[in-house]
Amino acid sequence: MKSPSLSLVFSLLATTAFAFPVTVDSCGKPLTFDAPPKRAVIHDLNMAEMAFALKLQPSIVGLTGITGWYKVGPEFKAEQGSIPELAPKYPTLENLVAVEPDFFFAGWYYGMKPGGDVTPDTLAPHGIKTLVLTESCVHLDKNRPAASMDLLYGDVEKLGKIFGKENAAEKLVASWRAQLADITAKVGSAKKPRVFLYDSGEDKPFTAGRFAMPTAMVTAAGGDNIMADMDTSWGNTDWETVASRNPQFLILPDYQDGGGYKKLLDFLKAHPAMKETDAVRNERFVALRYAELTPGPANIEAIGKIARAMHPEAF
Repeated sequence: MKSPSLSLVFSLLATTAFAFPVTVDSCGKPLTFDAPPKRAVIHDLNMAEMAFALKLQPSIVGLTGITGWYKVGPEFKAEQGSIPELAPKYPTLENLVAVEPDFFFAGWYYGMKPGGDVTPDTLAPHGIKTLVLTESCVHLDKNRPAASMDLLYGDVEKLGKIFGKENAAEKLVASWRAQLADITAKVGSAKKPRVFLYDSGEDKPFTAGRFAMPTAMVTAAGGDNIMADMDTSWGNTDWETVASRNPQFLILPDYQDGGGYKKLLDFLKAHPAMKETDAVRNERFVALRYAELTPGPANIEAIGKIARAMHPEAF
């Protein structure tokens, strides 16, 4: 059998790698690219880590919304390299337009606010196409499915398609699926603990509802989010409801220097209703960073942490 010529092989590889134009879904709206973006801006820690996981740094001209809220570790700084941060918190239209980007990856309440200065509609006249983080679409469309790991998988696959790195994205997602399948197999049919995520708030607790990434993560780790019936992504509930559901396990965010979760735990120990719950009495909890609780590559390791803490006998 005659071997194909090298020119044919390279031609096929080029066609596979750069099959443009491509169209992806962005909160129910088609977004079409005739070529990979060359001047991307990425908002927030979790979305930056998605982009870095696909090695998109050569196409990124700026990050926004990192240092205004979080301390980043040496690993993130190494991945960021010389990419500048254009705004420490939410960017303005001027921040973005100044670097002449052709692409912005952000979300509702992840760099953009409905009716605000920076939205897909305000950026479009400047030649900037916006991919909206799927978890955040619920803020404009309540008819969304409950959170699942597809929130992460889908956005990474979209980035891969947009930047001509479809194969890399598919391999990454396949490796994540395999890791979670291993966790599921280990946990098996163990009884699912009742889990409560306490983000902040003293009069009313701020927590994750049915559309937020932690709900999918808790499920993947072999637990049940007691507030999964909250018809929102992130929002407030009341202490009476939480206490009456008697959580057996807590997720406590640790967003700043490390140790921030201790203040949350101390508050729960002093709270007249919460101090009687199983989770608080037994001090059963796991502390997670912001990047671990919002859609991004860190979710996978975080699910392992939750599963090991909830089901130590399985690991």
